Amino acid sequence: MVRVLLVKNIVILISGRGSNFEAILRTSREENWEVACGARIAAVVSNRPDALGLQTAQRNGIATHVVDHKAFDSREAFDAELARVVESYQPDVVVLAGFMRILTAGFVSRFEGKLLNIHPAILPLFPGLDTHRRAIEAGCRVHGSTVHFVSQVLDGGAIVGQAIVPVLPSDTPETLAHRGLVYEHMLYPRCVRALVEGKVRLENGRCVADDAVSRELTIFGD
Repeated sequence: MVRVLLVKNIVILISGRGSNFEAILRTSREENWEVACGARIAAVVSNRPDALGLQTAQRNGIATHVVDHKAFDSREAFDAELARVVESYQPDVVVLAGFMRILTAGFVSRFEGKLLNIHPAILPLFPGLDTHRRAIEAGCRVHGSTVHFVSQVLDGGAIVGQAIVPVLPSDTPETLAHRGLVYEHMLYPRCVRALVEGKVRLENGRCVADDAVSRELTIFGD
């Protein structure tokens, strides 16, 4: 009897270099995800034709697509075409990795429970932009990043994992961002793999995982 291995597809959405895409790609190769958990990065899709991450994907034999938002008259039309391209890969996980577009409710609903984002703050603190400056100005002693399921509330979806670093008295927004990015690049691949493996899931608007997985998806940096 021939055993058929069903590979789970990951589609990554980017708008620029995609440093988190690079981190996921690197980890997936180092850990040999295709064998270890039956998953592969099937495609990288960008809304910008000049996104450097597309070149990275192409060099690594990953399919790429451009859905240029400037070619569409509305967010809904753009999201409809984006969804069509993403759906063509039958994704098990859709990863936002520096994808600088706010997605419509229709797109989010279509991929509910499969759609992950990373935000540079310890949510629910500091949703939105300029998080590092806001954390420093608020006098926070810790800061970091959060991987969460995407919901129709901006940066408001169920939390999957978090990476935490101290805020030092000498920190600027730039130094804090740089230090946090190191652990962000550790966190996101772990969360993607956990979703692929079914170790985390979305139920009734909450992320469900056991204690061991929750510990693995909570990183304390220095």
